[in-house]
This record gives sequence, structure tokens and C-alpha cells, in this order.
Amino acid sequence: MKKGIHPKYSNKAQAICACGAVFSIGSTLDEIRVEICSQCHPFYTGNEKILDIAGRVDKFKKRMAAAKK
Repeated sequence: MKKGIHPKYSNKAQAICACGAVFSIGSTLDEIRVEICSQCHPFYTGNEKILDIAGRVDKFKKRMAAAKK
């Protein structure tokens, strides 16, 4: 490797999630802020979030049917 052209790499960097979880990772930055991590993501936690509460798909289909008329 050439000297003086590479950023400093730290094994003690911290990844901080919006849920409050803190992980030690390797990075060129000292601190990384993320919105979702393995402790709060629905895939890893098993808690499924339903996104179609207001019937968005049904509303869209009704608008498309009305537009075709």
C-alpha cells in the first residue's frame, strides 16, 4: 500500500441505531448512524408490520377502474 493516500481504519468504530442499539464495527469513520439494525428490523425480530391499513391497494384499483371508464 502507498503511504499517505489511504484513510485511517479503526476497529473500534460505533454504529448507532435509531432504536438505541450500539455495535462496534470496523470503519474509516468514528461513528455511523443508521435507522434500522438487526435488533429492530421486522425480518430479524419476527414482528410483521402491516402497511396496507387504509386499503391503499383497493383505492388504487378503484381509481384505475374509474380512469378506464
